Amino acid sequence: MLRSLFVDFNSYFASVEQQLDPALRGRPVGVVPVMADSSCCIAASYEAKAFGIKTGTRVSDAKRWCPDIVLILADHAKYVQVHQQAVAVVDRIVPVRQVVSIDEMECELTGRWRERGRAVQLAQQLKATLLAEVGECMRTSVGIAPNRLLAKLASDMHKPDGLTVIEQQEIPERLYPLPISAINGIGPRMVRRLAACGITDMQQLYAAPRDVLVTAWGGVAGSDMYDKLRGQWYGPRQTQTRSLGHSHVLPPDLRHPEGALAVLNRLVQKAAMRLRKQGFYARSMSVHVRCAHRYNREADGERWVQVGETQDTAFLLNALQQLWNNGLHTLQRPVSVGVQLHGLVPAAQHTPDLFEAVPAAAHTASPTRQRARLLAAVDALNRTHGKNTVMFASAHAGRDHAPMRIAFNRIPDLASEA
Repeated sequence: MLRSLFVDFNSYFASVEQQLDPALRGRPVGVVPVMADSSCCIAASYEAKAFGIKTGTRVSDAKRWCPDIVLILADHAKYVQVHQQAVAVVDRIVPVRQVVSIDEMECELTGRWRERGRAVQLAQQLKATLLAEVGECMRTSVGIAPNRLLAKLASDMHKPDGLTVIEQQEIPERLYPLPISAINGIGPRMVRRLAACGITDMQQLYAAPRDVLVTAWGGVAGSDMYDKLRGQWYGPRQTQTRSLGHSHVLPPDLRHPEGALAVLNRLVQKAAMRLRKQGFYARSMSVHVRCAHRYNREADGERWVQVGETQDTAFLLNALQQLWNNGLHTLQRPVSVGVQLHGLVPAAQHTPDLFEAVPAAAHTASPTRQRARLLAAVDALNRTHGKNTVMFASAHAGRDHAPMRIAFNRIPDLASEA
């Protein structure tokens, strides 16, 4: 039974750029996080892919392989805005059950729309409406199958602009030509673990007993994979947010300790604002610095610190300074930095500091509450008037850096991460 319709936008970032700038259409386009030959492409148009350029290709290689390539600095706010427009269009035609990533979404087929002919008709209508309303460059590959995993695999079978159906009776033969790495979540490490269990191709993966997959995955995920490969329906699994953070590749003019610290200050302020927006307190913080000497792991640095339970920007900035002075400041030629907040506690479960000073006057708010009100006002000003309207001065040199970034499975909030 066909129940899942999976929509995958082709070369999404590059397609958005071509849609918004007609001069880029038909030309090889590479989207980059920073204008530097040492950086890499985070997206490539199909015209660029014809030269072998893909996600992860170094900019210097892209220029050598395709001298006419147009490099565009990523503007993640635009990609989120187009994403929101696309989701609204899809949801109007067939309800979106789950937004999987910035360029992928899954819809559930119901009733008579589960019949192959009707499902294909719906997918064709969906593709045509997206081209008409979101833009002629916004091509999609659609997969239709009994569940999301199989629909995702189907969407990858014909790109760009494909439409592929896998019916229950076609399983498992339709899967056999695919490498096991085609399944999301099976990366190089998982490939090695499966090989240790005697599984190196899709036919062996499908034929493996459930207990072997449980061993390979180290738990219930292996049993889930056994069922998913056989077309069993499943819903989105609730996940608990355990950490949040930001990282940034430094532009060449900031690849020195002072520049790295300024950007780290900016990242901490962004992360703290997200904490408050999402209603969490952090128990610990980690900071990492990656340097140009990649072959020498000792040239990199990472530090951790416990912070109690906090969402206070000033407190986290003070913790950052302590970590920085604990050896990170000696690292030379930094190329990227990152901040991660761990052990997130929902606000409803937050335990206030028992040793906080009690205000002298009964009607006076405690220092912590006063600071919370101040930070809430700062957040409101930045949401209303734009990023960096009010900020801690320690991030001044990095104020125009570390812009919004889109992770694979998280769509940024335009209001708090501009």
